[in-house]
Amino acid sequence: MTLPISKTFCVALLLICALHSCKPSKIDIQEHKKPNIVLINIDDLGYKDVGFMGSQYYETPNLDALAQEGMIFYNAYAGAANCAPSRACLISGLNTPRHGVYTVSPSDRGNTKTRKLIPIKNTDHLNDTIFTLPQMLKSAGYITGSFGKWHVGKDPNTQGIDVNVGGSAKGNPGKGGYFSPYKIDNITNGPNDEYLTDRLTNEAIKYIEKNKDTTFFLYMPYYTVHTPIMGKEELVVKFESKSGQNGQNRPDYAAMVYAMDQNVGKLLNALKQNGLEENTVVIFTSDNGGIRAISEQNPLRAGKGSYYEGGIRVPLIIKWPGKIKPKSTSTVAVSNLDFYPTLQNITKPQSKAKLLDGVNLEPILYGGQLAERNLYFHFPIYLQKYDQLKDQGRDPLFRTRPGSVIISGEWKLHEYFEDGELELYNLKTGIGEKNNLAEQNPTKTKQLYKELNKWRTQTKAPVPTKANEAYDPTNL
Repeated sequence: MTLPISKTFCVALLLICALHSCKPSKIDIQEHKKPNIVLINIDDLGYKDVGFMGSQYYETPNLDALAQEGMIFYNAYAGAANCAPSRACLISGLNTPRHGVYTVSPSDRGNTKTRKLIPIKNTDHLNDTIFTLPQMLKSAGYITGSFGKWHVGKDPNTQGIDVNVGGSAKGNPGKGGYFSPYKIDNITNGPNDEYLTDRLTNEAIKYIEKNKDTTFFLYMPYYTVHTPIMGKEELVVKFESKSGQNGQNRPDYAAMVYAMDQNVGKLLNALKQNGLEENTVVIFTSDNGGIRAISEQNPLRAGKGSYYEGGIRVPLIIKWPGKIKPKSTSTVAVSNLDFYPTLQNITKPQSKAKLLDGVNLEPILYGGQLAERNLYFHFPIYLQKYDQLKDQGRDPLFRTRPGSVIISGEWKLHEYFEDGELELYNLKTGIGEKNNLAEQNPTKTKQLYKELNKWRTQTKAPVPTKANEAYDPTNL
């Protein structure tokens, strides 16, 4: 017996509905899947070492394209002025007083006779009790991989990383280390003269392809552009024929920047080819300011290791298709301390960090506003100058002497513990930090000094007070 047409239609409709309820479409799955996360952290890349931030000498077409697809942050800061503390801030979500990593040990660097104080002892690596960013993401269901410089512990696998290539406690690739055979840990040698930046990208692409059907976190902390400055010969030749500009004129460094950009392009293309681009958050930044003797960041003062703007301002792009408007920009002051709380809020892990010093950036990312807050930096240590370096520092002997910094809106206050000196700058009218306004504006100086002291008390930030008996002012 044949069913009436109306009943046949109803049965078919019910079957279709049942099938769809059992097997949601790929589109539905993608809409409800947590985003993959790619965090690219370049080593020692200066604020203006890329085209999208204004360089006319370095060539970064892939990063310039990425900037057009996401949001550029023009007031982005590292958590600290050199690699170890900055990376510790990023991975822990905690400011330096809470984890104790202030520099690459020891903290009493430079001629002992030129140091007035005994600096606070440095902690080499993050304590195992700290709930790291990768551990948080694993709690949210992510596979985690790191490809390159880890530097916040001896073994990334004990700090939340599932797949590690090239990462350990080491902070640079060693002499001649950008070409195979390599001088770093946890990587096999490639063919002779294989370039490390290329190799790390290739390993990361394999990781993407293997885990494309899962949800993954890809941490890409390239060793480049850290010293030794070593570019591919053909790229060095390319830039030897190009005129430098505004303190940027080294062909070998330009070659490193160009190769880095090429590899970022390969990485982003791998996301596209594997159908992952639309559901991936991409963050591109640097761990601290550039070395001024290698590449100037004018008009920013100083460079890596200094807490003037040249040492802590960094390039930053965040892209998330469908969430972040392309070609958008922000002038809000943000920090790499903000990555952890932002990603934690996006991924909704089962276990969350109990304490974080950054803020969730989602309001800015989606076109809204962020509540006003201050940025703080604490460095109770000494960091000697580079050889033959005119780095625009406070004195010719050190990039950093013990002190703290607060950035509040357009204002920035430096405090130095050796002599109690205060320096006040208006970053809106004088980003080069050349005109100390502390005496001209005592009200603002007093206000920021009070807020800085309050923050140090809250975070139990150690301040060096013990005099160095070996100090000899005749050596200055």
